[in-house]
Amino acid sequence: MSGTRASSNDRPPGTGGIKRGRLQQEAAATGSRVTVVLGAQWGDEGKGKVVDLLATDADIISRCQGGNNAGHTVVVDGREYDFHLLPSGIINTKALSFIGNGVVVHLPGLFEEAEKNEKKGGCPSLRAHPGPALGIGTTRKGIGPAYSSKAARTGLRICDLLSDFDEFSTRFKNLAHQHQSMFPTLEVDVEGQLKRLKGFAERIRPMVRDGVYFMYEALHGTPKKILVEGANAALLDIDFGTYPFVTSSNCTVGGVCTGLGIPPQNIGEVYGVVKAYTTRVGIGAFPTEQINEIGDLLQSRGHEWGVTTGRKRRCGWLDLMILRYAHMVNGFTALALTKLDILDALDEVKVGVSYKLNGKRIPYFPANQEILQKVEVEYETLPGWKADTTGARKWEDLPPQAQNYIRFVENHVGVAVKWVGVGKSRDSMIQLF
Repeated sequence: MSGTRASSNDRPPGTGGIKRGRLQQEAAATGSRVTVVLGAQWGDEGKGKVVDLLATDADIISRCQGGNNAGHTVVVDGREYDFHLLPSGIINTKALSFIGNGVVVHLPGLFEEAEKNEKKGGCPSLRAHPGPALGIGTTRKGIGPAYSSKAARTGLRICDLLSDFDEFSTRFKNLAHQHQSMFPTLEVDVEGQLKRLKGFAERIRPMVRDGVYFMYEALHGTPKKILVEGANAALLDIDFGTYPFVTSSNCTVGGVCTGLGIPPQNIGEVYGVVKAYTTRVGIGAFPTEQINEIGDLLQSRGHEWGVTTGRKRRCGWLDLMILRYAHMVNGFTALALTKLDILDALDEVKVGVSYKLNGKRIPYFPANQEILQKVEVEYETLPGWKADTTGARKWEDLPPQAQNYIRFVENHVGVAVKWVGVGKSRDSMIQLF
């Protein structure tokens, strides 16, 4: 009868009781949980080193967004590895590397990087977009234009490249014409590019996976340890970063779900990586920037040059307003505080703890760039330790002033520091718990 709830006696056989309970139990069984490593500032925090540390016992290591505009450096046994597209954790030869649909896969860069790293490649998702090798965009990698085409629904995916190549060629020519109309001086050898892409198609065909099915099987089959490596960082997120001076993808925790095709309940630990001071590449507001001898000292001691761009990084004091904001968005379960040793030479260390606007303290991180340019930073000044920390391998080895600095960060952000980095190598990461 319309509008009347059916009684249990009116239900078709098998729709209630035991079966419903079993289905509820199955729905509650979420499978494995992934461990996520994300940047908590403007990038270059040392995520690669944390990923490398966690990857030693991982079964699958994934990238979920960005492209080869990101750069991670890892030092193992005195050898330095630079990663731009492949997950930096692939130094673990037993782990499978997976590149999710949220990544723009620059195919020439993928194969070149695999060759440089002892032919260790990655398995890209069929739904990932291959970045056009057109030499355009903020890092000249074509990442931004590829994401623009994706949003405009004119982009091409790896599954298109591996399907009907004649249809792919037609769409590629249209896409190249579209880019040329936006960049009049752009010259594109369309036929040459298509010839290269056809060769890449056969080379990549055995490597690709249906990403959604791959991740589902990994999460719900034989238990596996899955590590997800975020590119870029919270303040470069297209939605939550210092817009418009941001990247073209979601590099906060939501990008893990959309970039790999996994449900939120499969997110486990979320580790935020924080440099012991703050750096930024390019233009945009930077409240704690030090355009003075302190900034110069941090830049030179920290060797602050971009891995991908080669540009000099701007440097300043640690900004806890940024870290609290990044924690609001990502829900960090613990932090990794890197490059503490760069502060070894300072008599005192300042930390930005709050902002004032027009003389009044504000509790939020401003969305508007013009407002962020105007904020006045309130600092706490802590004593330096004037001691070499690069040989420290446990908490007790750190000077008391360095320990106080770490506890100060923990208390203000409300998240425990799990690792402290005091050098470039893998063994220079001190684990606190």
